[in-house]
Amino acid sequence: MRTIRCVVAYDGTDFLGFQRQAGGPTVQGVLEDAIASLTGEQVRVLGAGRTDAGVHAAGQVIAFRTGSRIPVERWPYALNSRLPPSVVVQEAAEAPEGFHPRRDAVAKVYQYTIWNAPFPSPFWSRWALHVPPPLDVDAMARAAAVLVGRHDFAAFRAAGSTPVKSTVRHLMELVVERCPQEPRCVRIVARADGFLYHMVRNIAGTLLLVGQGRRPPEWVAEVLAGRRREAAGPTAPAHGLCLVRVEYG
Repeated sequence: MRTIRCVVAYDGTDFLGFQRQAGGPTVQGVLEDAIASLTGEQVRVLGAGRTDAGVHAAGQVIAFRTGSRIPVERWPYALNSRLPPSVVVQEAAEAPEGFHPRRDAVAKVYQYTIWNAPFPSPFWSRWALHVPPPLDVDAMARAAAVLVGRHDFAAFRAAGSTPVKSTVRHLMELVVERCPQEPRCVRIVARADGFLYHMVRNIAGTLLLVGQGRRPPEWVAEVLAGRRREAAGPTAPAHGLCLVRVEYG
């Protein structure tokens, strides 16, 4: 048996998330179906991130075990011919036995994208949150700097989510900036050793309050220290979030 590791990109708009479930289409489901169609095997696809309904990925990492002897360089071509256009296998490689895309990851990078213009864009509407009033991106960046480091991010964890052993995470980088090639686009890029459920979307919703002038940048430090979800900003919509890449040691 071989372990195949792939990098997958997908538009999450029409999926109920990555993880297979009975209620509708999922990314894991279409990948497993494509592998079954190709090899006749019923395999379980593991993912580095269990992205929610509507969340996208540019660099999701998956892995699965197979007895197929298809050359590793042919896997993207073979799977893409069986996948919907919204899911694309970008590359494949053989991984060591026991490789787990989530447990072996040392960091993940997510981007939250905002279309900051008076009117929506038909080209960005599926992948960016439309915010019409001008945003103070410098204030958002000052607020974001407070969150960088190893902290207890309980205030940014989804209320009522599955209990976890610890809400401490190391947020290595949190950048807020206008996209160099498109100033109407504002991006929030977060890199961490792990994320709590809805953590990036809750951070984005909190920073948006600062950008809109509804809270001062210093307020974010109070939210972080208070560790209460209700003190932070609202959860930003799913369609602005994208898993950019997964890093390994």
